[in-house]
Amino acid sequence: MKFSLKWLNNHLDLSDHSLEELDSLLTFAGVEVEGIQSLGVNIENLVVGKILSSDRHPDADKLSVCKVDDGSGEPRQIVCGAKNYSIGDNVPLALPGCTLRENFTIKSGKLRGVESHGMLCAAGEIGLADKEEGLLILDADAKPGTPVGDLFEDDTLLELEVTPNRPDLLSHLGMARETAALTGKPLKGAIAHNHSTTATAKTSDEQIKISASESCPFYTGRWIRGVKVGPSPVWLCEKLEAIGLRPINNIVDITNYVLMEMGQPLHAFDLAKLDGGIDVRLASEGEKFLALDGETYPLEASDLVIADSSKALAIGGVMGGEDSGVTETTTDVLLEAAYFTPSVVRRTSRRLTLHSDSSYRFERGVDPSQVTGASDLATKLILELAGGTADDELIVCGEAPATLPPVTLERDAVRDLMGHPIEDSEIDRILTSLGLELDSTGGNTWTIPSYRLDLERPVDLIEEVARVFGFGPLESRTVARFSTASKADALYDFTRQLQLRLAGLGFSECRHIKLISDQQLADDVATQHRGMSEVRLKNPLNDEQNIMRPGLIPGLLATAERNVRMGNTSLRLFEIGRVFTMTPKGDEIEHEHVGLLVSGETSERSWHDPRPADLGLFDLRGALENLAAPAALTLHPVDDPRLMLASQIEIGGQKKLGLIGVLPPARARELGIDAPVIVAELNLKKLSAALCNGITAEPLPRFPAISRDIALEAPAELSNLEISNFFHKASSEEALLVASEMFDRFVDPSGEKLAADRKSITWSLTYRSPDRTLESAEVDAAHQKILEKLRKALPVEFR
Repeated sequence: MKFSLKWLNNHLDLSDHSLEELDSLLTFAGVEVEGIQSLGVNIENLVVGKILSSDRHPDADKLSVCKVDDGSGEPRQIVCGAKNYSIGDNVPLALPGCTLRENFTIKSGKLRGVESHGMLCAAGEIGLADKEEGLLILDADAKPGTPVGDLFEDDTLLELEVTPNRPDLLSHLGMARETAALTGKPLKGAIAHNHSTTATAKTSDEQIKISASESCPFYTGRWIRGVKVGPSPVWLCEKLEAIGLRPINNIVDITNYVLMEMGQPLHAFDLAKLDGGIDVRLASEGEKFLALDGETYPLEASDLVIADSSKALAIGGVMGGEDSGVTETTTDVLLEAAYFTPSVVRRTSRRLTLHSDSSYRFERGVDPSQVTGASDLATKLILELAGGTADDELIVCGEAPATLPPVTLERDAVRDLMGHPIEDSEIDRILTSLGLELDSTGGNTWTIPSYRLDLERPVDLIEEVARVFGFGPLESRTVARFSTASKADALYDFTRQLQLRLAGLGFSECRHIKLISDQQLADDVATQHRGMSEVRLKNPLNDEQNIMRPGLIPGLLATAERNVRMGNTSLRLFEIGRVFTMTPKGDEIEHEHVGLLVSGETSERSWHDPRPADLGLFDLRGALENLAAPAALTLHPVDDPRLMLASQIEIGGQKKLGLIGVLPPARARELGIDAPVIVAELNLKKLSAALCNGITAEPLPRFPAISRDIALEAPAELSNLEISNFFHKASSEEALLVASEMFDRFVDPSGEKLAADRKSITWSLTYRSPDRTLESAEVDAAHQKILEKLRKALPVEFR
């Protein structure tokens, strides 16, 4: 939220605090300062210029040649394109050397052949809000040559991040209360507007009726007749414009002023547009509402509306209607001030994607005790600025919710938790400065102010004491307690080790937002593989972030596309993060995944290797085998329309850990990537279980190994996986066989040296005994036994 420092100074004197001090003070108290902006016109060589004459440019119909009095005694010639001025008007004049927005420096020169020694400026060109098209017309009494900055008061805008639990800070009075407590300065006025001097009267059903008391427990109305709607005075316009609000008319501007002053939203209805009294009710199913923004919204039975006898006038706590708003023809108004249940406003605002300054406060919770006080302040200002006569009584319906119960606080508990010997008097001073009141008996019970809805427990009060006292004086202490390792700890440690190992293999870690678009969803392989569906947001921020990511591949491909576009074509990327899916029954679940992507050349080009090979499927498989070691990695081919050569990953007997494959070339070209793109995605929890359970280190062998080679001829369609699985099974049956590896493969599509439907492959088998040196005879016997089993198990011939 934006706060005007000048506005805050109406409540307390901050003149002896620099902006740097206020920034530090608020930030360390939990109110983050996101930005500081200086307002005003502090521009050198920008002076008041009086237009003495204006003639048509000889070579341009849309330009004029003006003579301008700049206070120097000698008229200055300026070429100008604006048309909204008259002879004798005072306007901002930027002299040569004046620097305006974005380092635009004014110089003397010629425009279409006519000399121009400066520039006449519009409001937007000197940092002010544009109220009309063309030049900014200044006060007629301003003396030519006077710096324009002298005509406008300076202000400073603080952009503060207010946490959801502090709705009391969403107003200038609330922020002044907070700043007063932090600085120790007194407020100039009341700490809250929670007392009304206006007499109240219970409503009749003909005036105001609450038909949905759970959604709106308290509603008030004040009838004001004979008002004159028109522009607001300068002081009110300046206050609203300083914080980014556009003035509309005096009635609407007053409600906005009270909103930003007190944090209490108000609404003014045009009485002439109302049909009967007010009914605060739930919407009818299928009812539609035309809001002030010009949009028509479909309502549901859970939405709260303010209605008359024939139609809805406003969505309670969210936005008023176009058909009942105050306009220039309004003479009688009904001023609404109410308390709406936060959850009701929040639900409607989120569902309709309709947000306003009012809903922002109502959905966080406003001070129920200030409703009548806000009505009083707005009525007073309306009578002053718009005239008219207000009814003597404020009509009330329902009751304001009860404030929080008192909280008992032991002062020793404050010292114990803060770890600092803070005095009782200092504790009491801090809590009192925040608006809390100590029990009159002098005990430990504190009455909570109605605007502090977040103070419910003793620890909340201790936090307030620590915030205001400051964390700087507190001594640093380390207090640790032993806790046994949990599964979450083990998974965290495994994840960290996985990150380090992937980084050691040359991979770069990525971090992506957890939201993707429909277009990116087409790149996901994890959801379809698991038979799940995606989780869509009901109220997405935009069309590019409307789906909770079901997998990590879409994000990695987007990063690969950006890297290639910027010239980085050799990629090894990985990400470890959370994914979101929905079961066929509609249950939403979350998993931790690890995604990998490789593409581009295997090494950098150099004089001795000008054309390195491209990374391929076996490069990524090699990385996975490195991660899986010493457990065995096996790939099981599967059909997947989104990947070529897709395979399910098995590690250490743990099946269906994830998927690996090659992105179709057509999709890679769409991303602007010429090289093959190989991706893999694995379930992190399953991967951890596969690598961390039951794997033990074996000692280095003490005795030498003996190897035997096998040359096989087999049908071309016989997969290498079948042969690998045979040797894996044989090693468990034959104790001497400890390893097997294929090291050669030959095919001849022409059929000259080998039939086209056949292939020749060569394997190396390794034999070793853990307790002795093997003799050739026993190795030969074991080797021959395995060959006989292989001949019977698979359609192979030995060469």
